[in-house]
Amino acid sequence: MALVAAVALAAALVGGGASALVHELTGGDPAPVASGGGVTGTSVSQSSRGTVAGVAQAVSPSIVEISAASTAGTSTGSGVIITAGGEVVTNNHVIAGASEIEVRLGDGRTYTAGVVGTDPGKDLALIELRGASGLKAATLGESGKVRVGDQVVAIGSPEGLTGTVTSGIVSALDRDVTVAKDDGGQQQSGPRDQWPFEFGGQRFNGDTGDTKTTYKAIQTDASLNPGNSGGALIDMNGRIIGINSAMYAPSSATGSTAGSVGLGFAIPIDTVKADLDDLRAGS
Repeated sequence: MALVAAVALAAALVGGGASALVHELTGGDPAPVASGGGVTGTSVSQSSRGTVAGVAQAVSPSIVEISAASTAGTSTGSGVIITAGGEVVTNNHVIAGASEIEVRLGDGRTYTAGVVGTDPGKDLALIELRGASGLKAATLGESGKVRVGDQVVAIGSPEGLTGTVTSGIVSALDRDVTVAKDDGGQQQSGPRDQWPFEFGGQRFNGDTGDTKTTYKAIQTDASLNPGNSGGALIDMNGRIIGINSAMYAPSSATGSTAGSVGLGFAIPIDTVKADLDDLRAGS
């Protein structure tokens, strides 16, 4: 009994010494480790890091489907939860002119939402869910560190298919993309869903109108389709690096869009972060 007690005491002393040594070398408490290898927040677990499945598991709960009703009809887009209290970033053209906004979470819960602020010049908007709390907020990354060829994942609600995951790479950076400033007449819905934009001096997917804005975008070959607008472009660590905003869809013989051909564009997340204070102020 005495021997067992002595061994236990020695083990405790060694363990305590090791802990103290770690504390002394790092200048603080050891970093906590997630139990069971699960996903903590929107960080991808160590065992799943670098995989599309790991990114999807971590970030999908932070991506929502947005339905916006206006006098022109009902449109569908996507959004990214950025606070546990229900702040959601999306594209301005998703909610422009909306009289009612409904947001559907990945788990099926629905909330009404109000517009906090919009920036048509950057095609960004901030909305807030009414009565929401304890939501899983996405981790915002740094688009300034993104390189051409980096692997990325896109999550959104194309054609109302909530939580759709696609993947690809960053094809180019700093692409000049031109979109309509206020697209209330051509929100994403049915036959009106042309998602028009201009690039390289050419017009795609319909008429952008007279009031336009141009921004620097991340180009990706991750498949984007109508309804992805306002959703997330994500790095392989589960951090948001862009808000998907435009895609090229070649027209079919009937005049309708034929879907993604790997030319998609996203607003860099550094642009979003720089704009957040103004959006929260109702600018």
